[in-house]
This record gives sequence, structure tokens and C-alpha cells, in this order.
Amino acid sequence: MDRQAIIERLLDHYEHPRYHGPLADADVIVPGGIPDCGDQVTIYLKVDPGRERVAALRFEGQGCSVSQAAASILAETLQDAALAAIEALDDAAVLDLVGYEVARARPRCATLALHTLRAAVRAYRRRQRQAPFQETR
Repeated sequence: MDRQAIIERLLDHYEHPRYHGPLADADVIVPGGIPDCGDQVTIYLKVDPGRERVAALRFEGQGCSVSQAAASILAETLQDAALAAIEALDDAAVLDLVGYEVARARPRCATLALHTLRAAVRAYRRRQRQAPFQETR
């Protein structure tokens, strides 16, 4: 994909975000942000516990076009993804997914949603580990 196509795709996701808005029955809701630039993303994650996969993934946020478009692209791409696959994603993979040619100038913005999503997966797993102890009390 050439630079102009990447920019057009980012603008389309920024202006028409996919999987945007709250998820009423989310298992975890995790906010993330970059305080010095003002980008914010909140991840809503619902997990299919039997399959260890994303049952639903949505986001809300505000900030620059790169951070919000990256959140939209990530949410669109990772519907039904395995939690292990999300945990294995690194910044380079997301920069490639978003469009390295453009996202490399703003890597923290482009990876904000990934970092927040990984925090959501950790929060989900932490809750699952604690659940048996809570049920016996």
C-alpha cells in the first residue's frame, strides 16, 4: 500500500470508526492514554471464556487521527482473535498493520490502542484467576 493509500485508509477509519462506542456487557473496560499529547482510548472487551477468544471488542476515545484510526483498525482486525495472539502482538506488528510509512512518525499514538488492549487482556486474566477464590468465600 503506498503512502497516499495509507493516509486515505487512516482518514476513513478516523472519520468512520469501526467498532466504536461502549459495550454494555463487557467483561473488562480499560482506559489508556498518553498524557503529554492528550490521546485517550478506552477498550471494552468481552471474552468467550471457553475459546479464549475475543467475543466482542469496541473502543471509545479522543485524540489525533493516528491514535483513533489505529484503534479502529485494531478493533476491526481483532474481532474473534485469540487472547494469546493479542498478547503476542508487538508495536512493530501494529505499525505495519496501521501503515508503517505514516505511523512511524507517531508510534506512541499508533500503538496506544494495542497497549490498552493488552492491559485489558491482563485485567481479564487477573479477574479469571481471582474468580475461584471469590466464589469460595
